[in-house]
Amino acid sequence: MLEIGFKFFRFCIVGFSGMAIDYGATYLGKEKIKINKYLANGIGFLLAATSNFFFNKFWTFGDKSPDELVQYSKYLSFALIGLGINTLIIYLLINKRNMNFYWAKLIAIGIVVIWNFIANYNFTFLQ
Repeated sequence: MLEIGFKFFRFCIVGFSGMAIDYGATYLGKEKIKINKYLANGIGFLLAATSNFFFNKFWTFGDKSPDELVQYSKYLSFALIGLGINTLIIYLLINKRNMNFYWAKLIAIGIVVIWNFIANYNFTFLQ
């Protein structure tokens, strides 16, 4: 149990770096390039997922599997499911609760990190 907690802690640290990438890319797309906020959100999320894959593979899970393409495909599949959850939460919080976009995004990230850890712990980086 302690090992899982340690890995989750590392997963969260990696997640903070991903969150910086996610927020940076989302802000750049939405505020500076003026693309649709949901498209900007998707781009930010996917850039962060790609960065997080490598950090999680080597640092969080210490995975040495040479089949990175299969693992990345699994990781990205779970990230895309997470993106759907993320976007739904943002949509609901903005349109049903009139919440600020960036606060809604922060809440969505907090929920999706749990989904991503469980999915990747059990299916991508086999323990």
